[in-house]
Amino acid sequence: MRFQGKKLTVQVFGQSHGEAIGAVIDGLPAGVRVDQERLNALMRRRAPGQGAHTTARREPDIPEFVSGLADGISCGAPVTVLIRNRDARSGDYASLRDIPRPSHADWPAFVKYGPAHDGRGGGVFSGRLTAPLCAAGAIALQMLADRQVFVGAHIAEIAGIPDDPFDPVGLKPEDLAAPGQKSFPVCSDGAGAEMLSAIEDARRDGDSVGGVVECASLGLPVGLGGPLFEGLESALASALFAIPAVRGVSFGKGFEAARMRGSAHNDPLLVADGRIVTSTNRAGGLQGGMTNGMPLLVNVAFKPTPSIALPQRSVSLSRMQPAELIISGRHDPCVVPRAVPVVESMVALVLLDQLL
Repeated sequence: MRFQGKKLTVQVFGQSHGEAIGAVIDGLPAGVRVDQERLNALMRRRAPGQGAHTTARREPDIPEFVSGLADGISCGAPVTVLIRNRDARSGDYASLRDIPRPSHADWPAFVKYGPAHDGRGGGVFSGRLTAPLCAAGAIALQMLADRQVFVGAHIAEIAGIPDDPFDPVGLKPEDLAAPGQKSFPVCSDGAGAEMLSAIEDARRDGDSVGGVVECASLGLPVGLGGPLFEGLESALASALFAIPAVRGVSFGKGFEAARMRGSAHNDPLLVADGRIVTSTNRAGGLQGGMTNGMPLLVNVAFKPTPSIALPQRSVSLSRMQPAELIISGRHDPCVVPRAVPVVESMVALVLLDQLL
């Protein structure tokens, strides 16, 4: 399980209910100071057990750096980060060895890996594996900030309830950072309250809801990326689709562009303060696979959590007969709030790799 960039490589290892999970980060230059407090702050935003809208599983998610750092500074060797699993309850998943969960990886994983597959908590397919990605992403975010490149995200939508979008033209670094400083990362607290109510309604019904994360970046140079398979959209989409539960990735107006005329979608060019900019940003800061100097805007859609408390139809693999499945255990009624720092991390890794 590896993010393979042009310069950076992040190899993720471990299973949801194994002893530990982690990542090996290769390609970081020597001399990078890692701010542990900032890293831990991002990890806390992703961590479980933060209220009724998240899973009750409680994991401290304190990263241990076992190689690659000397006195908190990268030494040029691969950086290995380890995160211990402290609160796994594997017994909750005993019945799932025979009855696969709808819309999970259980069935294709059984076919691919056989009965030896570790499906506890989703195994290698679990969102738990995004914790080491956030550890790697936190380092990338710090390195980008040192280069005056900023990345931030917020919940754009949950259960059809929209948040205020980022300003596509006048976005500022403080606007990017503001949602991540809240316990529920939205721009509009009123919209956030409605979203929380919708999540609670779904949880009470034994169900779940999905949503969208909007991520943006400022300070990127013009021309980052390239044509066709070298396009920055290609690199970002590939990395973002690696996040469990992602069902869609779009840039700027995205699919809405398909319903627009060219005259309405085109971004007019103009000169402002000696710089060439666009008066609108429907392209999301990308043209021809390259950055154009405007804020980079990407939307990432997440499906409803498939592990729900309602009875579901499945099959018994041993009997090859229909079976009813009732899932126990601890699950997020909506993964979107905890996915916000994961999206930031993946975008940061791609952008840092491109800049390196």
